[in-house]
Amino acid sequence: MTSSLIEPRRGLTLVHATSLVVGITIGTGIFLKAAVMAQAVGTPALVLGAWVVAGIIAIFGALSFAELGALLPQAGGEYVYLRAAYGEVPGFLYVFNSFLVGGASISAYGAAVAIFLADIYRFDSVWFERTLHPFGSTYTFQLGMRQVIAVGVIALFAVINCAGVLLGGRVQTLLTAAKVISILAVAGGVFLFSGSADWGNLAAVPGAGAGAGLSGFGAALFAALWAYSGWQFLPMAASEVQQPERNLPRAIVGGTLLVLAIYLLVNVAYLYALPFWEVASSNSTAYPDAPSVAAKTVQTFLGAKAAPIAALIFLVSSIGALNGTILARARVPYAAARDGLFFESFGRLNPRTRVPVISIVLVSGWAALLAASGTFDQLTNMAVLSYAIFWTPVVLSVIVLRRKLPDAPRPYRVWGYPFVPLAFVLVMAWIVVNALVTRPTESAATIVLILLGLPAYPLFRRRRPASLPPASASAASE
Repeated sequence: MTSSLIEPRRGLTLVHATSLVVGITIGTGIFLKAAVMAQAVGTPALVLGAWVVAGIIAIFGALSFAELGALLPQAGGEYVYLRAAYGEVPGFLYVFNSFLVGGASISAYGAAVAIFLADIYRFDSVWFERTLHPFGSTYTFQLGMRQVIAVGVIALFAVINCAGVLLGGRVQTLLTAAKVISILAVAGGVFLFSGSADWGNLAAVPGAGAGAGLSGFGAALFAALWAYSGWQFLPMAASEVQQPERNLPRAIVGGTLLVLAIYLLVNVAYLYALPFWEVASSNSTAYPDAPSVAAKTVQTFLGAKAAPIAALIFLVSSIGALNGTILARARVPYAAARDGLFFESFGRLNPRTRVPVISIVLVSGWAALLAASGTFDQLTNMAVLSYAIFWTPVVLSVIVLRRKLPDAPRPYRVWGYPFVPLAFVLVMAWIVVNALVTRPTESAATIVLILLGLPAYPLFRRRRPASLPPASASAASE
């Protein structure tokens, strides 16, 4: 049987699918982004407010993706929706971005693993370092033990995912269960045993937050959206989900609601256990050598034992997100290659495991290269801005496809239509504009990387076999 005739195996159950949503979403942001948010807004109430607003935004996005996933349950996720709604060019730009910039999400998890391992055993040896200053930004390329660990863990989970989607799904379920139990244990430890916990820590800080304004709150939302991003990944692997019309909406919406509840509980625990200045001075770009806010919180009830135990919790969480992201990301160029819009090798399935091994290896390889450059926050900022840029037309495609494919079966319809999709789009547009204002160089670089796909599109378009049907026709026939 040739690879072109092999179809993906629908091995992901509802439990696996929900674990993928929860496991990717709860990754590193819950442990690292509270510090950035505290620096941006200046008060505990605004930090919690940003988590709530970002959670509501995430739910609006998840509801919209649930309709799209049930309508078009094919591999590729956002690529499929953009292609069906607007044609091949936006779809191709997303694929190009998913590979080029989306690799930053995988590399960020690899970098996070190295950060958390350093809390257990210090390994600061650097063998090579070079700093570049393109367009006023600073990017440091390093080769040392941290980079070796980041690359090694990415390679390990690439191998696991090459072994088959069922194994990847089972590993994801185990890692997600372990991380949820561990995170709830952190919150429980604070409320039951913390020696420094004080509800007074949640009171307003005198003189703080007054100057943060709308841009500061936007920056906090931007940081929180990295922590909430994850619900968009499951549709990328839709062709491997059992009964996708039923299980995709349940997993996306149910998983996102569970994450929102966990995040609010844990962040209340942080702010209850620590004075606000301790939260704001935790590990971030501004304080690169400081412990994470989660490590400081665990220390309030475990004392000197906190560092290795907290690091183990963070490692499990980061690894779970890394595994799920590799599983999902590799399906985007695979789907485009099947349509003749990406390198043909990405569209091949292994005859035995029926997974896109070449796509998994090359996507992971590119992420490993990115792991050697930039800080954690730079990598996540690139990823989040690219998410927001593409989420806007993707969620608008709910409205476009209601008009374009009015008679197509929709097993799930977004609640609050059309206000929920439109509200999500308006917030994403504001976040993109705010990022351009507050981080102009970094944001411009991300946009340039996305637009690099435009000159590449004609090259792939000319190579596509004439026997392949037009994208819009194949989408409409689903």
